[in-house]
Amino acid sequence: MLQKSCILVISVLSCFWPLGTAMLNLTLPGTHPDPEAVAHEVHRKVNASIGRREMLAALERDESSCLTGNPIDDCWKCDPDWPNNRQRLADCAIGFGQYAKGGKGGEFYLVTDSSDDDVVNPKPGTLRYAVIQNEPLWIVFPSNMMIRLSQELIFNSYKTLDGRGADVHIVGGGCITLQYISNVIIHNIHIHHCHPSGNTNIRSSPEHYGYRTESDGDGISIFGSKDLWIDHCTLSRCKDGLIDAVMGSTGITISNNFFSHHNEVMLLGHSDDYLPDSGMQVTIAFNHFGQKLVQRMPRCRRGYIHVVNNDFTQWEMYAIGGSGEPTINSQGNRYTAPTNPFAKEVTKRVDTEQSRWKAWNWRSEGDVLVNGAFFIASGEGLEVKYEKAYSVEPKSADRIALLTMSAGVLGVARDNNLGMWSRGPGDDVSESGPDYTDDMSFAPKMKGSSFYFQLLFCFFSCTTIPLTAIL
Repeated sequence: MLQKSCILVISVLSCFWPLGTAMLNLTLPGTHPDPEAVAHEVHRKVNASIGRREMLAALERDESSCLTGNPIDDCWKCDPDWPNNRQRLADCAIGFGQYAKGGKGGEFYLVTDSSDDDVVNPKPGTLRYAVIQNEPLWIVFPSNMMIRLSQELIFNSYKTLDGRGADVHIVGGGCITLQYISNVIIHNIHIHHCHPSGNTNIRSSPEHYGYRTESDGDGISIFGSKDLWIDHCTLSRCKDGLIDAVMGSTGITISNNFFSHHNEVMLLGHSDDYLPDSGMQVTIAFNHFGQKLVQRMPRCRRGYIHVVNNDFTQWEMYAIGGSGEPTINSQGNRYTAPTNPFAKEVTKRVDTEQSRWKAWNWRSEGDVLVNGAFFIASGEGLEVKYEKAYSVEPKSADRIALLTMSAGVLGVARDNNLGMWSRGPGDDVSESGPDYTDDMSFAPKMKGSSFYFQLLFCFFSCTTIPLTAIL
């Protein structure tokens, strides 16, 4: 253990010495003291949203057409002027990541340049230039864009990626790294075909750049960070995990995403004996785990993981796995098992004898198990442990189709009001195609932003846009 701690300290000091205050996040004191209460609140909000929808539908009111019963979407999409009230999104998160404010209150920043040619001195107008800034920023995309990263994209705190109204794809080296930071929202972005990169200098703030060793090739890598929300993204075909959260990360909500075409989907926790991960708290809600997924939806080490109202339509090995005594609270999900008779079990205790895992708190409540799927629960005193979470009954999984019908990036093959940023002409950025190969991340870049959209955004926005964003 001492050796591992020394390696961690040395690597952190060598790469991010100027971020001394941020490194104090390693133990992340933001862990919620009552995780069952947070789970209870998620169900209360779902029930309230579905109740409003049913009431308005019964009254045949026009307002019901925007309501889905999904509390996140109903929070902002029912505002007909949402394109001009974009930062309202920051108030719509649920679960453990509900305190992620992203760039709320900050200026809007337009990504006008899809290139990523200089990772030490990024150009104004690029995405990399925006995410390393110290101040809060609400980052938007005035046109369809393929951003081909040359190295991992290292974020600073208080940033929102808001891809609503455009097809925004992030591919290539890295891809997204959230390390020793807080308050980040990533919304409505395609993330795919990410591969390892590194062994070079990369800038992480206006004041600092440092040498980075080779990355794993995750879609989103979360390391010692908190208050994060990943919503309505479409993730597939990366070299390692689609979303990995390790080293004491906590306060995370992963919602309304569409996952497909991947082996090890999601890892939560660094190792079985890494104690800070005991405070990890993650909400996984309203996601669609789709075709050609193999395992880790998620794979958990330690922590408290609330898996609620998701649709699991395919896995090849298992859906939810874990080791190191994590708490798994599975409520109101639909698990559809594969045809393979040896892969019907939803759960997998990884490399652990039954004599040890039988005391772990793994609970299934209100889940629908389809095509022979079965969930092996465990733990003593479960009724007491989850009493608060169950005081509001999870919505039946027959509502899953309603709650997850818009999972993934909005506006693609769906009836979505894109407001003033309606889909315009642009290169095809479809995700269809074969499974991951290293050379797929080097597809041709899309054309730059439309000047028309820039002017239109400036006209409607009531918040000042940095001049550097449009130079």
